[in-house]
Amino acid sequence: MKTPCLIAGMLLLFASCSNKYEVYKNDYTFKSEDGKPQYANLDYWAAHPWKKDPSDSIPEPLRDELRDSIADVFFLYPTSYSDRKNIKDNATIDNALLNAKTDYSSILYQASVFNQSCRIFSPRYRQAHLSMFFSNNKEKTDNAFALAYEDIKTAFEYYLQHWNNNRPIIIAAHSQGSKLAEQLLKEFFEDKPLKKQLVVAYIPGWPVPKDYFTSLKMCNDSLETGCICSWRTLRNDYIPPFVKRGDAYATNPLTWKTGNEYAPRSLNKGSVLRNFKKVYKNTTDARVEDGLLFVKKPKFPGGFFYFRRNYHIADYNLFYMNIRENVRQRIKAFSNYDH
Repeated sequence: MKTPCLIAGMLLLFASCSNKYEVYKNDYTFKSEDGKPQYANLDYWAAHPWKKDPSDSIPEPLRDELRDSIADVFFLYPTSYSDRKNIKDNATIDNALLNAKTDYSSILYQASVFNQSCRIFSPRYRQAHLSMFFSNNKEKTDNAFALAYEDIKTAFEYYLQHWNNNRPIIIAAHSQGSKLAEQLLKEFFEDKPLKKQLVVAYIPGWPVPKDYFTSLKMCNDSLETGCICSWRTLRNDYIPPFVKRGDAYATNPLTWKTGNEYAPRSLNKGSVLRNFKKVYKNTTDARVEDGLLFVKKPKFPGGFFYFRRNYHIADYNLFYMNIRENVRQRIKAFSNYDH
């Protein structure tokens, strides 16, 4: 069989990259009998407290920090299904190469931001293909995202029934995950009893339309709970053709406010980028304008950002330490609040 060999090769490649992080020996060759996820089986979770996975990884400078897990984070990863051959509207749930790609990209570089303070639950789901974001066939795209959300909803209901036990919840996501997270927040939290368990929602990489929520609001400071934080990161004065100004709310992850005050680089407590073992301080500033987050070109060794102007891929990682700290702050504020 070729797939196990390809997976083994991929994991060896990860392991050889300057010991950036630990490579976990998870089985990516599981098969779904009916094509649907079975969330009682940990193979169908990209991250879970009862398995070792890349979300457990910690950059070397943070190895001695105190850790706790009084809250849970339900993390929805972004689009990793971008194959250019044999394109389907949705990924298969047991696509071994795709699952490994997801785990050693988003789960490692994004979900790990929560591992100081939370148990991390991240379900595998039949994500919509990247092309669905650009298709003019509305019925086709609606069906693709509906299938992805069906899995997310099923996973969340399973999590609530079997593992939550009334613990505080953080909803976190990125890009396609954030699109689906908005629907999850609307269905399960807005004007629902579960709202009292919501610490915060971090949903960058996708707009929060100003008319989408009614009672769920954007966070106004670093300690408010039961609210939403979201941003889309771009280089100063650059707006991609598919992005609209002023149609959404945005948070500044250096100040945790939605106003347009400027936040200098000195407030950036550290980025974790391609070299996972390092933390780079004061990499970039931030300011909110017209529902978008603008930054100067990040100061970071190497040329990763030199030609880029859309920093979507680094929405979490440019502000890794600020988010990590804020998770801890909001959980403490939530715990001290009389619900």
